[in-house]
Amino acid sequence: MAGKYGSLALVLVSLVLLHGGVQLAAAAVWNVGDSNGWTFGVISWPNNPGFKNFREGDVLVFKYDPAAHNVIVVDDFGFGTCTTHPANATVYSSGNDRITVRRGETNFISGKADDCDKGLKITVFVRP
Repeated sequence: MAGKYGSLALVLVSLVLLHGGVQLAAAAVWNVGDSNGWTFGVISWPNNPGFKNFREGDVLVFKYDPAAHNVIVVDDFGFGTCTTHPANATVYSSGNDRITVRRGETNFISGKADDCDKGLKITVFVRP
């Protein structure tokens, strides 16, 4: 009897492993800037209200008027100087961008006009 159940358990474990393991928690979807969207004053959004616990695989949704703003993933230098740095930085411009975040720190700015200098930028810290 124990051999029968042991074989069944082995088959179940094998199936789980073949399908990529067990996903313990679904990825969260975060609307950047909440109901205001990707606009001025968003710089404090990751910390207000309360710190947002971003996890690897979560999706950030940037909603904005594409004629007025865009979203650029930049390094620390680009964030501090409000420039597209590195030169091959990814630029999003749909007005409804969905970006899956990875572990670590990621910086986002708007590269239109002087948006970034006016505070249209955020840094998110993502846990594993």
